[in-house]
Amino acid sequence: MSRLLSRLRGAMGGRPDRQRDTGISYETSRELAQSPDPEQRRQLARRDDVRPEILYFLAADPVSEVRREIAANPASPVQADWRLASDADASVRGDLARKIARLAPDLSADEQDRLRRMTYETLVLLARDQIARVRQILAEALKDVAKAPPEVIRQFAHDSEIAVSGPILECSPVLSDEDLLEIIQSTPVAGALSAICRRNTVGEAVADAIAHTDDIDAIAVLLANPSAQIREETLDMLLDRAPEHEAWHAPMVRRPQLSARAAIRLARFVADSLLEVLDRRSDFDEATKQAVAAVVRRRVEERGSDMAAFRAEAELPSAEPAGETPWQAAARMHQSGHLSENIIASALSAGDLDFVVNALAVRAEVSVERVRKIISTQSAKGMTALAWQAGLTPAMSVGLQTQLSRIAPPDVLHPRAGTRTFPLDAAEMVWQMEFFASMVGDRTPAKSSPPS
Repeated sequence: MSRLLSRLRGAMGGRPDRQRDTGISYETSRELAQSPDPEQRRQLARRDDVRPEILYFLAADPVSEVRREIAANPASPVQADWRLASDADASVRGDLARKIARLAPDLSADEQDRLRRMTYETLVLLARDQIARVRQILAEALKDVAKAPPEVIRQFAHDSEIAVSGPILECSPVLSDEDLLEIIQSTPVAGALSAICRRNTVGEAVADAIAHTDDIDAIAVLLANPSAQIREETLDMLLDRAPEHEAWHAPMVRRPQLSARAAIRLARFVADSLLEVLDRRSDFDEATKQAVAAVVRRRVEERGSDMAAFRAEAELPSAEPAGETPWQAAARMHQSGHLSENIIASALSAGDLDFVVNALAVRAEVSVERVRKIISTQSAKGMTALAWQAGLTPAMSVGLQTQLSRIAPPDVLHPRAGTRTFPLDAAEMVWQMEFFASMVGDRTPAKSSPPS
């Protein structure tokens, strides 16, 4: 080993007889590097006061835990990083990816300095790794880095795994509208267009291109993004298709700066809960308010009701005037028979999520903690089961998945094709509710059938 380390020292310009001001001596580190105890070698590999040639030597250690320490160590020489980029253990490459991502800003394919060039080539190797998890680590680390290498970012944007391309498409400032249009016009992986629609800013050209696709989920995400620049002509085109796509209704009703024409068209076909949202909007001018009110009144009268009853049911509960908590308000309304699906849908549309959470707990007769656990885990099955146990419709379960639990459109569970029935059977939904009960210690039993 001494001869090998001497050759490495020469290649890296090291001086083994020199001890750093603080830390371990070269002789001690050399002894530890050939210790039969892998824990001693691992501890050595994580130090930042060890000569580069010893760290390079440890990059070939037979124990992967030692190589992982070298991969994560900022003091490791670039030659060790290059070597580990092809390591047989994906966890080693993953740790290396996290470190290299911190060095990526300002790197480019035109690097002249030998060491920077090696770092860039290590980055490229990791960006092409056959294991998606390694690429995902890099993508997550680079997603909001303005000076990330453009060629690497574009490669990630076209990745066949949404776990890799998604963060880049949603967040990367490196991608131009031209880059995004190229992806839209190709055959992107499922979920890619939805990721683009969640960007902080979606320009008109990109919004137009998305709107002309057949990706129903992506268009719903686009409509729900208040910063998406959707031209009035494009929105009119989507309104022509909207009656067939219920997932678009709620985001359309809540679009900022909704024109009178669009508002009136929506009032003609959206569900009652969204009709209430339109009726309550305060940003319409007087003429628009009157025109929408006229359509609302006609629809209410056609079903044999009256506006007074309609608006009474539309009133959202308020905890503040009577000093009620959201739980108390939900419990009171449930006891009086007024905690309807429309009330919950209206609260959801208005963003009163505390009330929605408590209303679900009251109707399903479970703890608020169980409801919050289902929401936080973003479980489509769990949220579907919760809606079922609360006696809500399958259509409402879709809204809860997308608006409350923020489940990505491709993962949402919809009613069974051609029906209005839940996509899971009763036994599966009971199991889901019991599973989440066990996670929070809620002993309230799941119901074998939903409340009537």
